[in-house]
Amino acid sequence: MTRPLKLRAIDAEDIQVVAACLQDAIVPLSEICYRPSEQRFVLLANRFKWEGIDGAAEAADGPSVDIEDAPFERTNCAVTIDGVVRVRRRNIDLHNRSLQLCLLTILATDDGLMMVFSEGACIHLQVENWTCRIEDVGDPWPTYNCPDHALNIADGRARAEPVLLAAEG
Repeated sequence: MTRPLKLRAIDAEDIQVVAACLQDAIVPLSEICYRPSEQRFVLLANRFKWEGIDGAAEAADGPSVDIEDAPFERTNCAVTIDGVVRVRRRNIDLHNRSLQLCLLTILATDDGLMMVFSEGACIHLQVENWTCRIEDVGDPWPTYNCPDHALNIADGRARAEPVLLAAEG
């Protein structure tokens, strides 16, 4: 088990570290909020703990192992981005509050940050003097599922599609 993560990002280099930590996080649409008066964008993500994966797959004995002995962990992670002046979205139905988004990465752009999700969904945050903070909240829980990405080629364009694979023992 690893310690809870707590990071702050203030530039494009820092956001790459945050993006790596949040890769494959599940983000319920109902847990995303933009507060324009505070210039704050917040979300709660179900984060896969990539930092705890070293040797975890080798420790699994297959389906007969109790869930407490599962080789991987997930945890809830609060993400706060301050300095957000505008939010735009693509391929996200705001009326579908049960929608679960799978975060692939966060990119720094000329005028902000782009959260890229599976299935072509994205959220663009136009920012000024921004700061991003992430912090694990609550206790992690065990899981046998480790995210993996298959390459999907359709219409001549390649896209990474997340696939959950069970750990093999």
